[in-house]
Amino acid sequence: MPFSIDTRYLHQGTVSAARYADVAKRAPKALDWLRAAKDSGALPLLHLPNQSDDLKALEPLAARLRANFDHVLVLGTGGSSLGGKTLVQLQDRGFGPVKGSPKLHFLDNVDPTTYDDFFAATEGSRVAVIAISKSGTTAETLSQLITVLGRRGEAGAKDWLVAITEPTDNPMRRLATRLGATVLEHDPKVGGRYSVLSLVGLLPAMVAGLDAYQVRAGAKFVLDRALAAKSAEDCPAAAGAVWNIAGEEEGGNTTVIMPYVDRLAEFGLWFRQLWAESLGKEGKGTVPVRAMGTVDQHSQVQLYLGGPNDKLYTVVTEPTRNVGDKLTNAGDPALDYLAGRTMGDLLDAEARATFETLARNKRAARLIALEKPVDAYGLGGLLMHFMLETMLGAQLLGIDAFDQPAVEEGKILTRQYLKDMGA
Repeated sequence: MPFSIDTRYLHQGTVSAARYADVAKRAPKALDWLRAAKDSGALPLLHLPNQSDDLKALEPLAARLRANFDHVLVLGTGGSSLGGKTLVQLQDRGFGPVKGSPKLHFLDNVDPTTYDDFFAATEGSRVAVIAISKSGTTAETLSQLITVLGRRGEAGAKDWLVAITEPTDNPMRRLATRLGATVLEHDPKVGGRYSVLSLVGLLPAMVAGLDAYQVRAGAKFVLDRALAAKSAEDCPAAAGAVWNIAGEEEGGNTTVIMPYVDRLAEFGLWFRQLWAESLGKEGKGTVPVRAMGTVDQHSQVQLYLGGPNDKLYTVVTEPTRNVGDKLTNAGDPALDYLAGRTMGDLLDAEARATFETLARNKRAARLIALEKPVDAYGLGGLLMHFMLETMLGAQLLGIDAFDQPAVEEGKILTRQYLKDMGA
């Protein structure tokens, strides 16, 4: 297992042991659904961890983008962007790409000032574009792509443009085909927020130099354990789903994920979309919040400890003891507690202190501890764990984890507003 889970403090705050046990009785049926969905092929994302031929086919393209471009601009929004950003963050911690890789940029909003800044910053550089829209009709992504084409022209798009969209007659496919660009197939049965293990997330990761095979290997380990499980006790993802749904049924309205790992900052945002868009239906669902340790010890923990007891907390750590330079007291006896320790020691102590303080204040909390510093294998395991936890949670709630009717309503209204603007 890429990580362990400390479950000592699950049954307090908004999650009573009795409620947990009651919800857990529904878990075997949810696990049966998971196995049936895999066996029938209804959820292709459950087959991705066992595949490698598709990754092998992507290798020449990833190598070409790595070799011929200084920057790769990834266009997309929501699930078309967040998974790739999560994976790429393992390679680029904000200080530039690893040697031999281009800089990847994920422009997932449609703020025109950001595009002005991007073109100014990359003027004279070799820039490739990966445009991702499952439906091929996403207004934000199409406007992004049209903006790029307007700025740099269409010449040579066959070399610098890659489009990922489903195999239907749609605007993105028609545009990319007209330009002679590379067009890759987005599986219609893999929703955007569940696409991180597909080419949507893994092509950008491969361009950044991450081992996509290891990402899937970590996911496979977690998935195989879930498929073999008969109860929540046998399956950490099912147990997590039971915990969250039990909390909601007792009045919990928020689930907080708090990584003490900077390289998991984007992961927290990926989870936020996954949970909110999958479970926020029919008056059900809880609000997902990403907090970052140790930053949010100084901005949110006061609320968590002193505010209403209506939240569930997941603290995520990696091994950091003895990591980093040795500290001194800097000539001040008041700092003797730092002398001989490392920054990693401080991070470890703060994560454990937050977790135990939440527990002492009767907050429902769990600690997910990676077995080693987060890498492609460990991140793949985390991604699969939380996708399974979300899907199984939806089964426990009796809702569809894969649609987003409220989002579609907003899209229709957006188009009407554009039409009403006139000339």
